[in-house]
Amino acid sequence: MSPQKNEPRALALGISCYVIWGFFPLYFSRLAPAGAVEVIVHRAVWGLVFCLAALAVTGSLGKVRALIADRGALWRLAVAGALVVVNWSVYVYAVLAGHTTDAAIGYFINPLVTIALGLIVLRERITPIQKIALGLGALAVLILIVGQRSVPITSLTLALTFGLYSLVKKDVAARVDPLAGMAIETAAVSPLLLGYYAYLAATSSTSFHALASTTEAGVSWGAHLALLVGAGALTMIPLIMFASAARGLTLGTMGFLQYLGPTLQLLVAVFIFHESVPTIRWIAMGIVWLALACLSADWAISSIRARRLARTVRDA
Repeated sequence: MSPQKNEPRALALGISCYVIWGFFPLYFSRLAPAGAVEVIVHRAVWGLVFCLAALAVTGSLGKVRALIADRGALWRLAVAGALVVVNWSVYVYAVLAGHTTDAAIGYFINPLVTIALGLIVLRERITPIQKIALGLGALAVLILIVGQRSVPITSLTLALTFGLYSLVKKDVAARVDPLAGMAIETAAVSPLLLGYYAYLAATSSTSFHALASTTEAGVSWGAHLALLVGAGALTMIPLIMFASAARGLTLGTMGFLQYLGPTLQLLVAVFIFHESVPTIRWIAMGIVWLALACLSADWAISSIRARRLARTVRDA
């Protein structure tokens, strides 16, 4: 059950984790010459190491064993792991290729995709305000397609894969510990990722081979490895912070906070990476922001109604 008011510590943790996510592009841009999938290999494998270490320190490894015994949860988490790897890969590729703006648009669209999936797959009822938001989101995508004369594949892939990831996780959220679930997700995809990395190593195609073959002064082998290992830590830290924050924040506040990450990503893209943003994208993003304002208003109304209902029940 969502709390009736925000706890100061939870709010600080919530803001902090979204700020970290928002500035991720700055970190990933330092991982060259590693390609997107190589970055994801290190992010997943080292993330798994940190995850298992955290579970061991807290004496929670038994939760992982319990999940392995739960076949229903196990295969769902494996699917979730595959979806999040695709999401991560596209995101890192977008950053490394100079398309951070596309990534930001994808995460702005994500709440709308999540609502649409709930409507289509779960047959959830949506409010009139949510219907307006979905219509505006569809209009924004149509404007991007017509204006750019191409489908915004990066943005839509990020929004759809994370929306599907949320849908799969929703099915097992009640019985899965967040940290143990993350360990299972990454463990499920690690063999495939390590197989790909073995191929890169066998063909002398890793970033370490590229660093060894260059004569230019740059990042040392050790510093590059440290950055790749750090990508795993940076994957886990905000997730742990978010899991802790979610217990002390209202749903309305969580809804507002999820826009902080892509907003910071957009600012990084424009003011630090100096990416060019055509007018048609600003128009589309303006419409998406209007849709998100509708969703925020809907969450605020729902939160007020929930508080009033709780007060009525308490006073009865």
